[in-house]
Amino acid sequence: MKRVSQSVSYSYDELPAQKTVIVGGSGEESHSLLADSLVRQGCRVVVSATCAELDSESLAGTGLVFVFASSLPEHSLYAQVGALLRRTRSLSVIPIVEYADQEKAAALLELGCVDYLLSPFSESQLEALLRRQEFACAAEESFVSCSQAGRRLLAMAQRVALTRAPILITGETGTGKELMARYIHRFSASDDAPFVAVNCAAIPEQMLESILFGHERGAFTGAVTAQPGKFELANGGTLLLDEIGELPLGLQAKLLRVLQEQRVERLGGRKEIELNVRIIAATNRDLQAEVAEGRFRADLMFRLDVLPLHISPLRERKEDVLPLARRFIRQYAPQEKHDDLLTEDACRALLAHDWPGNVRELENTVQRALVLRNGLFIQPRDLGLATPEPLPVREEIRPLAMPEGGKAALRASGKWAEYQHVLDTIRKFGGHKTKAAESLGMTPRALRYRLNAMREQGVQIPV
Repeated sequence: MKRVSQSVSYSYDELPAQKTVIVGGSGEESHSLLADSLVRQGCRVVVSATCAELDSESLAGTGLVFVFASSLPEHSLYAQVGALLRRTRSLSVIPIVEYADQEKAAALLELGCVDYLLSPFSESQLEALLRRQEFACAAEESFVSCSQAGRRLLAMAQRVALTRAPILITGETGTGKELMARYIHRFSASDDAPFVAVNCAAIPEQMLESILFGHERGAFTGAVTAQPGKFELANGGTLLLDEIGELPLGLQAKLLRVLQEQRVERLGGRKEIELNVRIIAATNRDLQAEVAEGRFRADLMFRLDVLPLHISPLRERKEDVLPLARRFIRQYAPQEKHDDLLTEDACRALLAHDWPGNVRELENTVQRALVLRNGLFIQPRDLGLATPEPLPVREEIRPLAMPEGGKAALRASGKWAEYQHVLDTIRKFGGHKTKAAESLGMTPRALRYRLNAMREQGVQIPV
């Protein structure tokens, strides 16, 4: 065994590739239990007094780092763990905390730790955690995320995957909501468990009910044979209801009943079928706004929104852009001998782009660049990304007339300051009014009304 800073004697005959690091806690009963159990699991154990003492050699080949949070000074615990996560993003850091210090675990999970253990813990609890991490490594192949927000998202996904409660995944188009659903399924289900996805926006309303719930022979014109629905096909596994915000109101009531009763009845049938299905819903819409507009049932939203997961847009997690681009290069050009086809200028161009289409746009960009590149390496011109135009110079707007004093002058001053803020926000997004409306916390329609009112006041609105 290799020792970093403390002398610990464990013996075993063969050192496998998997290695774990224990930080702090030497001499504690739980420390000995952890180390002995890891050795029995076939892991190589490395011990360190603090995270700061771990060098690149110590972390080479390491999959897990267990940190005894109570043994480190609180003022340096978060800084050490945060620095470790930033330095080695492929690492899974597991804090071990006392029952009285669970707020430390919550704070460390926010930093990007993937799981935690409560001390004292049993060997079976440790074994369950190791199994979860093994499943996570296999599942993470389909969802690349190196940013802090992405690590927190994957850690949360691992925890919610252990339950059977409905999960609602939100995020812009192209952020990878279906990939996240598959990640949760692979993390929690057996290899032979079915994963069934239904795009509620792509199927005509008159067909969607039959596709979801199935039908018996003769249930309607053209039903010459009985067909199971997607709920039946997903029994024992996971059903993804993609674009759930597009589901017609009439079907929303029927879906709510199925979720409450955990039974489904085919169209034209008389027999109820018992269900054991994990429901994952996904949408790029704000369901609360849809409820307020009367387009979505509040009771169905509450039933689906038990465990919410939000995937941030790619522009808010730029740390993921290059790892994702390299992943797509390996996917679409596996025959290439060069590890990195992206030049430095191409990397800068990828990082500078706003990615309104998110990961899907990035994938298409890389795939196109691999086909159209001139030469071996990918240059900025091969990416086909628009060069961002410089932001226009800020122009102060001035009212045509302003009251001289009193409350009227105060109200007018506030109104024109609001107009100025709206124009500055539009300029900030290069004239993109949809993004400006999102930043201002209003709908695009409300922004259009506001701009019309400003025009009536003599304000020049950028096209």
